[in-house]
Amino acid sequence: MDASTVTRRPAAGQPRNVDRGPWIQTYTGRRFYLFDPQPEDVDPLDIGHALSMLCRYGGHLRAFYSVAEHSVHVAHSVPAEHALAGLLHDGTEAYIGDMVAPLKQAMPDYQQVEQRIWQAVAVRFQLPNDGQLPWTVVDADLRIRHDETAALHPAASGFPAGKPLGVTIHSWKPADAERAWLDLYHHLTQECAR
Repeated sequence: MDASTVTRRPAAGQPRNVDRGPWIQTYTGRRFYLFDPQPEDVDPLDIGHALSMLCRYGGHLRAFYSVAEHSVHVAHSVPAEHALAGLLHDGTEAYIGDMVAPLKQAMPDYQQVEQRIWQAVAVRFQLPNDGQLPWTVVDADLRIRHDETAALHPAASGFPAGKPLGVTIHSWKPADAERAWLDLYHHLTQECAR
């Protein structure tokens, strides 16, 4: 299924008279409660679409480069058993945006909100390790920054020396990034169901 066939609908089973706090309306029409995220509120169509529309590094790049493309590269760079975690490792950003790392590190309240959302994502997609990312995903996420910097930063500096992941950055258009993310998601979840 691609994003053009999405049926907009309210969150499944959510009574309208319950106040769960502030919420955003997602691409598929759900209410996503920022301070009360539930696994049933998490939808892969929302994640794939939103991540395809978010530019990494606060947009300070030579060309648009989405979080969705980044996630696809990470997923393809880790062992098969960690690929779904690699694809979803930035899934929280579909709901709260991609904040630049130095600011995020200085905001413990934001980090708590992000952690609650990550737990909902991890439960929704049955990720192992109690929602902790596998070391291979963390490593790939760090190493890909070297590839991204070399390909897209106008003044490539500021990253410590290290071994690049060795991926080619394409700067996919949002629709292409969304399609690639959703295609990989469907492939991986069909593999998991076998």
